[in-house]
Amino acid sequence: MKTYEEVFSNLKKENKGALVAFIVAGDPDYETSLQIAKAVCDAGADILEIGLPFSDPIADGKTIQAADIRALGNGMNTDLFFKFVSDLRKHTDVPIGVLSYYNLVYQRGIEKFCIDSGKAGINSILIADMTIEESDSMILNAKRHSVETVFMITPLTNDLRIKEISLHSNGFIYLVSRLGVTGAREDLSKSTLELIKRVRKFTDKPLCVGFGISTASHVQDVINAGADGAIVGSAIVKIIEENLENKKKMVEEVKEFVKGLKNTTFKNT
Repeated sequence: MKTYEEVFSNLKKENKGALVAFIVAGDPDYETSLQIAKAVCDAGADILEIGLPFSDPIADGKTIQAADIRALGNGMNTDLFFKFVSDLRKHTDVPIGVLSYYNLVYQRGIEKFCIDSGKAGINSILIADMTIEESDSMILNAKRHSVETVFMITPLTNDLRIKEISLHSNGFIYLVSRLGVTGAREDLSKSTLELIKRVRKFTDKPLCVGFGISTASHVQDVINAGADGAIVGSAIVKIIEENLENKKKMVEEVKEFVKGLKNTTFKNT
């Protein structure tokens, strides 16, 4: 499987940014979700972030919350999640990250979660509600089992913590574009572009921007502002939600949407 370093290095040579696509495992059901994940990769996504469904996803808005409920209602759990990634790995070599909440990791055990992640072919773990100050055990166990750790920086993160988070993030750093929860929006705020520039002063590690990145113009704007990638989640999950009665159409529309986004990842020179 490809590493993050390989992906970002190759894209840099091509003067492109990375398209990072997010889906929730098991939404709307196991088999359809697996088809969607394969379609996203085939459509050109450079990196895939997969949400491990959780009943109380405090960082997520109503679209992804609803996806979690659909997935949990159809039987998705942590064991099935790792099987899901293993099944997907037979189809693609793109880097795969898991986005989870600490309750699920703690319940399984940090070391076992990292072991299972490595065995399934997961490149990185991002725990949305784990602070850098509480992450020593996760960082140690992830490294031991060849899994990278990704942490979030928000517009409220001060410079000292930016340095600390940058030091311990590998793979890439997740920049939260706005205060609040995930969810599609119409406009990209000026503060998002300022955040990219502020964090860039402290690190040369890849920066990927998420939360509210939902259109081709958003992708283009953050990449042209200096980000190495754009993370699109709620806009993809919304297509799933709108086509629950026609799963074939659902998969096709997700694939076409991702193709359109990928065409906007060239950097202006």
